Amino acid sequence: MRAKDGVGKYGEAVAARHVAARGWPVLDRNWRGKGGELDLVAIDGDLLVVIEVKTRSGTGFGHPAEGVTARKLARLRVLAGQYLSHHRLRCADGADVPVHFAGVRIDVVAVTLPRAGAAVVEHLEGVV
Repeated sequence: MRAKDGVGKYGEAVAARHVAARGWPVLDRNWRGKGGELDLVAIDGDLLVVIEVKTRSGTGFGHPAEGVTARKLARLRVLAGQYLSHHRLRCADGADVPVHFAGVRIDVVAVTLPRAGAAVVEHLEGVV
């Protein structure tokens, strides 16, 4: 595994613990759809939350959240729709579906790994 991949995997684990500590059930990690992957999928109250995790070992190349481009957000919206369809979830009242959500939100969890000490976690809600 490349060092970059290890940093990303560690950041996703940190983000999953952060989300769980907020009391949000994590439904999926690394869910693959057509054209990409959702890092985390969780529930916040009556919202389905798609969480993009960006991890960097410093800010020399910018803040981790800067890595989430408009193109990436568009892809996340498409993948969120695929996730809902795949799991037969709906955001509005519908017939014979197992779960209903009031809506879908896309969040970014930025994880910065300093040379020493604990990871710095910043959670940006509703980036779209």
